[in-house]
Parts: sequence; C-alpha cells; structure tokens
Amino acid sequence: MNENLTTTRDTIERYFCNLRDKNAWEPLLADDMTFTSFTSPLKRVSGKTAYLEATKRFYSTIASVELKELLVNGDRGCALTHYELQPPSGCAFSCDVAEVFGVRDGRITSFDIYFDTAPFPR
Repeated sequence: MNENLTTTRDTIERYFCNLRDKNAWEPLLADDMTFTSFTSPLKRVSGKTAYLEATKRFYSTIASVELKELLVNGDRGCALTHYELQPPSGCAFSCDVAEVFGVRDGRITSFDIYFDTAPFPR
C-alpha cells in the first residue's frame, strides 16, 4: 500500500475519531492550513488560528459526528459525514456534510466543506 495513502487516511480518520471523542483534534491542523466553506456566501479562511476562531461556534455545538465514508486519492481525501448538532439555545438538528481534505506530513493543510444550510436555525 502507498505510504502517502495510508498517512492521508490515518490523518483524516484520527481527526474524526478525536473530534467524536472530544479529544485534541486541533494538533492535526497545519499552521498554514486553508479552509473554504462552499455554502452561500462562500467563506475562505487562511491559517490555523483564524480557522479555529472562525469555527469555534460550530465546533461547540457538535453533539456527535459519524464518518460515513472516506475516499482517498494520494494526499487528498473526501469524507461523507453526519453531524448531530445542539446549539446552546434551540433544538437539536442533524446535518450531512461532504468534507474534502488535503494532507501533508500527517497534518491537514486544506479543508473544504459542502453542506445544505436548510437544517440550520435562522
């Protein structure tokens, strides 16, 4: 098996395992990572610190996450995921997401997400 393929798969699986277990997932992010949300409006963030700041509200609402499928090609991976979210005030809801990762040296260097915003409270 290609070592790069294993590293990419292992890194992404470890990210979701740590996220699910509310363990330290942040160290898996490269300092120079880029993030793009392809929902409307499009949102791009560069750098780990900026990403963590921009997404802290979302991460705080995760009640559970399930990695349903992971497709890997070299240093890229596409994860199909299911989130159960619980906002601080409001009803719980679920969301299915396609997440595309770039991985280098065991760190996530790029992270793109695609999801339907309809389930999210307005």
